[in-house]
This record gives sequence, C-alpha cells and structure tokens, in this order.
Amino acid sequence: MQPLPDEPTLWRAVSERSVEFDGAFVYAVLSTGIYCRPVCPSRRPRREGVRYFAAPAEAEAAGFRACQRCQPEAARSNWVQQACRRMDETPENSPPLPELARELGLSPSHLRRLFRAELGITPHQYAAARRLERFKAGVREGQAVTDAIYGAGYGSSSRLYENAAARLGMTPGAYRKGGAGLLIRYTLVDGWLGRMLLAGTERGLCMLSLGDTDALLEAALRVEFPAARLVRDDAALAAWAAAVLQYLDGSPALDLPLDVQATAFQSRVWQALRAIPFGQTRTYSEIAESIGQPRAARAVGHACAANPVSLVTPCHRALRQDGSLGGYRWGLERKRRLLALEQGKGEG
Repeated sequence: MQPLPDEPTLWRAVSERSVEFDGAFVYAVLSTGIYCRPVCPSRRPRREGVRYFAAPAEAEAAGFRACQRCQPEAARSNWVQQACRRMDETPENSPPLPELARELGLSPSHLRRLFRAELGITPHQYAAARRLERFKAGVREGQAVTDAIYGAGYGSSSRLYENAAARLGMTPGAYRKGGAGLLIRYTLVDGWLGRMLLAGTERGLCMLSLGDTDALLEAALRVEFPAARLVRDDAALAAWAAAVLQYLDGSPALDLPLDVQATAFQSRVWQALRAIPFGQTRTYSEIAESIGQPRAARAVGHACAANPVSLVTPCHRALRQDGSLGGYRWGLERKRRLLALEQGKGEG
C-alpha cells in the first residue's frame, strides 16, 4: 500500500474535491464518525476534525463507517473491476494504461494508484499475470505450446521465454509435457506425521507431501509430473529431509530452495504464509488483507489447498475466521498436531 501524502496535500485534495486523488485515500470526520472520498459532495469538514486513511478498511478498523453518498469502498473496487474486465476481454491486444484510464474517466497515475491500493500490483503486472495464467490453462487443456502462447496474448514466443524459468519453474515446453525433459529426484522418510515424500529439481524443492503409504505418495508424484524422469535418490535429498525432520522436532527454521509453479495470486498468498512466524496463525481473511485483497478470503483458501510444498510453505497456519481449523490437504488431525507442535504442546 502506498504511503499517504503530507497533510497539506491531503487537505487540499479534500478542500478542492480533487478527482486526481479519488481512490488514493479516504478522510474521516471525527464529529460524524463517517469516512468519505475526497470528491464527496457533502459539506467540507473543519480541518482539525479530519483524519486520513490509505484505504477504507483502515478507516473502518478505526471505528468509522462509510458515507452513503459517495460510497468510498465500492467506488475504488468498481473502477478496478472495470479495468480488469476490459483487459481480460482483449488479452491479445490489452489497451495501454493511458487508453484504459481515459475510458474510465481517470488519469493514468490515478488508475495506477487504485490498482496498487486494491490489488497490490500495477495494471501492467495484472495483465502480465493474466497472460501467464491463460498460457498455463491452455497447455493444461492440451493445446500445443505455440497455440497456447499466442492464444494467451503474447506477441511472440520470445516474450514468454524471456522470463519463463523464473515464473514457471521450468521452460514452457517442459511444463506443457508434464515435466518432460526434467530429472526429478525424490526421497521418502518417516516422521511422526506419517510418511513424507520430498521431490526436487536442480533448482529446488517442487513437492513435499504427507501420507500413509509410499505407494500413494509416489502415485501422486507421477500424477503431478507424468512425463518427468523420476528417480528415488535418498542421498541427494538427505539434507532437505534432515531439515524437515528437524522442524518436526521443534526447530522453527525451515527455509529450503523452491521450484514451484504458481499464479501471481498464489505466489503472493504463499509468500504471506511463509511470513507467518513459527507458533502463530492467521485467518484466511487476515491473509487476504495482508496481500491487499480483503475480499479474497475464499481464494486464499483455494491457494492454500493448492500448495505443493507443505511445511515449507506453512498452509497449516491458516485458520477460519472463527479460529477453527478449516481444511487441510493432508487431514485435519495432521494440521492439529502441527499447530500443537509449533505452540509448544505437541510431539518433539
């Protein structure tokens, strides 16, 4: 979230009902308990009775309620939604920022601020993430790599390949073919949570799963990477396995190199999960708030369920709003025991 301008700039925006700052902040009036957009047509308040907030959620957390005339929470979200819808309609020719802003009656800088405030990214980053998501969806549906590249809106294959390794964890061709051409080594170890499978490429860990039998864990690995060369190599992954077992003995440090595929949204959720301190938890709503998308609690839950590297990305630290455990890919009993461990009450 962008820092607020200085107080004189904020007050001038309120006094002049500045369209340029609409969506960049809200102001709250102490005497009424209401917060508004800078362009609100209501009578201007006294300067000394005004407080400023970067987002509606901050104003509400401070005890203020939204103005019914200017509807500050809905306005910013609606503009961003319209812009996202416009970019999604024409993936092969997404409008440049000045054109997109003009269609909405905003300035480019204003629209950019709205995106950062609402989604935590710029319009350009949103368009890039959506192109990557369309490419991944296309290849998963069986499209040829070239068809998926152009169908996703890339002007040429080089535009995707430039950053493919960093963003996909493998080349687009390898991703399309279920890991074809990749050597993935794996190991199976025993712990008090049951059996664990760790698998990785030369770049890092790509899968950490929990289960009851080796056969089921190996089958899941084959489903995830059906065309990769899978080799059991206990020695090669011994250090990673030892780090996981140390964590299960109560060590708070579990920082391993990762080679995982993720959408832009999943990546931000997983980073937020890794930022939760050992022994603490967050609700899905709190995680959504931390990544700048307070309405995305349900999507956060889906991202947790899709996490391929359990424990390293600690999705077990995510709880429902009421504090209950919610779901867990490897079973609620394992989630309960992990949380008990981290809070100093469990095995190890």
